[in-house]
Amino acid sequence: MTASAVEIQSRTLAGYADASRLRQVHDRDWVLDLFPDDPRSLVDLGSGIGQLLQAALERFPSLQLAAGLERSEHRIAEAADRLRPYGARTVLHQADLTDPEALPLRPDVVTMTSVLHWLFPHEERVFAWVGRHLAPGGRFLLTTYHPARDEHGLGGEDEIVRDALTALGADRGEVPGLFARAGTLPIATRTRTADDLARVLRPHLAVAGHLERDAVVTVDSAEQYAHFHAATFGDYYSRLVPAGQRADFFRAVGESAWQRQNERGHVSRMPVRLWQLTTP
Repeated sequence: MTASAVEIQSRTLAGYADASRLRQVHDRDWVLDLFPDDPRSLVDLGSGIGQLLQAALERFPSLQLAAGLERSEHRIAEAADRLRPYGARTVLHQADLTDPEALPLRPDVVTMTSVLHWLFPHEERVFAWVGRHLAPGGRFLLTTYHPARDEHGLGGEDEIVRDALTALGADRGEVPGLFARAGTLPIATRTRTADDLARVLRPHLAVAGHLERDAVVTVDSAEQYAHFHAATFGDYYSRLVPAGQRADFFRAVGESAWQRQNERGHVSRMPVRLWQLTTP
């Protein structure tokens, strides 16, 4: 059976530049506003296709080095093309952020946007890495999402996926069991509460302050959201259904999001926190 375009997208994480405009780009711009004056070096953890690195290089001529750590080969390749005009001012490292290697860098800014939930339950490892690498007086700018979750640990994107699975014939009450049998931890469970996260941070970093806002996602069509989901979450959720149903799964995700858009005026709304962290 030939894979659909959106299935291929979910495997390669293609199309993220367009998909990120719905949510992640807002984090990027929010974080850039809190950079110190005249930063000289930056490390972006989970740098994706290099959008934050590029924006920082354009905005801060003082940056001598902007480094990205990213796991996905596909995203590193796209980032390399994006950042080629900046020459020696950029470097990309393939890295697993649950076990990052030591690097000969002491950046005065480290960033991580829309990534931390993927590291659960090993977030402390990357916080320790930042604590060891961040230059004295440097700043770690971190965004975290905190969707409400139900008694099964589902919330945020999990709810849209639950609606999609129900539309495909699953019993709504059995969806948490589907997650468990597939070994797919709900994203809302992977996202710690702010208080829990603060406890994990404290041994390695000091909280200098934080900002909060609501992240609101709106779309123009079901197809737009299906592609956003594939580019952002890859095949994480589609593994809940048999291979032959995956094209239908992405279609159902898009239709679920579009129904929410029409009923509520948005697909999702959840609190997002921007942490300002320093070395102790």
